[in-house]
Amino acid sequence: MKTTEITRRLADLGGAKWAIHLRAKAMTAKGADVICLTIGEPDVPPPAELMDVAAAAMRAGRTTYSDGAGEPGLRAALAERYSTSTGRVISDDQVMCFPGTQTALYAVLMGVAEGGDEVLVGDPMYATYAGVIRATGADLVPVPLRPENGFRISADDIAARITPRSRAILLTTPHNPTGAILTPEDTAKIGELARKHDLWIISDEVYEQLVFQGQGFTSPLAHPDLADRVIVVSSISKSHAAPGFRSGWCIGPETFTAALLPLSETMLFGNQPFIADMTERAVRDGSTVAPGMRARFAARASRMANRLNGQTCLRVLEPQAGMFAMVDVSATGMDGATYARHLLDQAGVAVMPGESFGDTITGWVRVALTADDTDFDRACDRIVAHATQLQTEDA
Repeated sequence: MKTTEITRRLADLGGAKWAIHLRAKAMTAKGADVICLTIGEPDVPPPAELMDVAAAAMRAGRTTYSDGAGEPGLRAALAERYSTSTGRVISDDQVMCFPGTQTALYAVLMGVAEGGDEVLVGDPMYATYAGVIRATGADLVPVPLRPENGFRISADDIAARITPRSRAILLTTPHNPTGAILTPEDTAKIGELARKHDLWIISDEVYEQLVFQGQGFTSPLAHPDLADRVIVVSSISKSHAAPGFRSGWCIGPETFTAALLPLSETMLFGNQPFIADMTERAVRDGSTVAPGMRARFAARASRMANRLNGQTCLRVLEPQAGMFAMVDVSATGMDGATYARHLLDQAGVAVMPGESFGDTITGWVRVALTADDTDFDRACDRIVAHATQLQTEDA
């Protein structure tokens, strides 16, 4: 029996990008000593008080159907939070709630692009972006993120790839996989392009609360002159160490959220009320776990950079935010995929090849900073020893 065109568009975007991670898990299940530094799983559980709120809400009967746009209390909390953080008045009607950032991205892309359109996105990119763009029927136009520019997307590089088919610019700030943060100047220049060419700006800000000490963050949503074209997506997955609760949202112009509501209702008709209650508490109270994660992730990235940059041919680009650090492995003579396989087989450390995130970082790997300190430092020991062995073999 035949399946639809969307299944064919997505057919090659499944688990292949995660082959190293899946192989490492299989090795571990068989008893191998593998340290997994692949995915961005928070290194702490969700705060107990949030789980208590969810449990109490379930017992209180908050298990009924939800409002299609999201529960009123959560939407109000998010409107207040973004009004405070952006300095603009954000209304409840500009907020829509979804089961996680991924679902929000899917819905938002469906609302701004379709067959024949183009969406511009930085390369490297989060691994699912190709899928949410291709699902719409639009074409993904990669914009190279250059190491010499700190992996921040350049307005000039975007401008060179805009065509009459362009409909949106998809940003990630702070960025996954590189941990780069767009500056206010970056977003202002990108905003000028968006206005000139009448483009949407979609800003994935899921790592906003994991910005390291000494760094700053400004959302494109804070620019009043972009109010009619910026859509922000985010969630509590990273900020509150709650990825399994699947609770996210989008913030956009009222005309956009009104137009998107029938699509959202067709997809899922709101998120679960008891999870919305938990998320409302999370938004109103802030995160008790984010400060610790920020400090630990920054410290691990710094330790790894000191070790690898000083003792090996590898080069660590320290992130400004997030859960990952990028490592340039090109001096080994291997591409990222070959190096990741060799490191796993020979040293028992699993990292993600740069190729899993696009075409411009084939000589890099992404290292998750989320293992506990003991395992992370053991992994660094193994990476150093592995690099030393490679250099000895080449001598």
